[in-house]
Amino acid sequence: MQENFGHYSVLLNETVDSLNINPDGVYVDCTLGGAGHSNLIASRLSEKGRLIGIDRDEFALGKAKERLSKYGERIILLHTNFVEGADKIKEAGFDRIDGVVADLGVSSFQLDDATRGFSYMNDAPLDMRMDRREAFSAYDVVNSYSERELSKIIDMYGEERYASSIARKIVKYREEKLIETTTELSDIIKSGIPAKNKADGPHPAKRTFQAIRIEVNGELKIIADTINNFFPMLKSKGRMAIITFHSLEDRIVKHTFLEKTVGCTCPADFPVCVCGKKAEGRVITKKPILPSNEELLENPRSRSAKLRVIEKI
Repeated sequence: MQENFGHYSVLLNETVDSLNINPDGVYVDCTLGGAGHSNLIASRLSEKGRLIGIDRDEFALGKAKERLSKYGERIILLHTNFVEGADKIKEAGFDRIDGVVADLGVSSFQLDDATRGFSYMNDAPLDMRMDRREAFSAYDVVNSYSERELSKIIDMYGEERYASSIARKIVKYREEKLIETTTELSDIIKSGIPAKNKADGPHPAKRTFQAIRIEVNGELKIIADTINNFFPMLKSKGRMAIITFHSLEDRIVKHTFLEKTVGCTCPADFPVCVCGKKAEGRVITKKPILPSNEELLENPRSRSAKLRVIEKI
């Protein structure tokens, strides 16, 4: 069992093993979280190696600093959004790196901390900000978006079949009172789903909460940019490993990785290549790596996790 203030590092060994760690190399954890992946990477580094941890959550950074303190100068921590991480790392003096890992799931301690407003299981103010320096929160999405906008994000990001009904219920409710807590929102969501569809399967509010969280933190918008920002920094044979928890996330990662493997794009009838385009990488995981049965028993939250890995040529 993995324990770190309520955090479970998904696909831990599979992810770190996939990086082919060079003991003297420089590795980046774009989503430091509970530092599970970082801790294992750092344990495989020599005194010359470096692990650069990035997180937009100040609380996570503080906890990770404590956990990783035993590695001394091998660890460098940066408080920033991972889409801006490549620039911050360059500013810190690192132009070339040996590997990158990103876990796109919400950290367990964020979900379990009722005050953060990520969970429909606890009553808390509507928040869901991963970076508390940001002003925009779930409260703003729920109380200011139009019915059409709410329906669109709940459908797109939550893949919720009753998105329009839920959006309509939210808008009708706030005509009388602004929605302030997770419990209020959860109850409204339930009222927008037919009773026969609430008996089985995941919690009725799960998909809508996921959709609002993605919208608040702009999670899908920055995935491709993050890959494209970090990939040029990889040394030859350097690898990037990304864990997703949502079909839309996985699709973006898969397609962005595949773009790196495309070579010449000249028409087939051209006698010679004139575009000069060469493949930059090769996909290591033809199919995504999934959690083992043992991991699923230990941590049911890992059920939707998928790991994809690409190597720089």
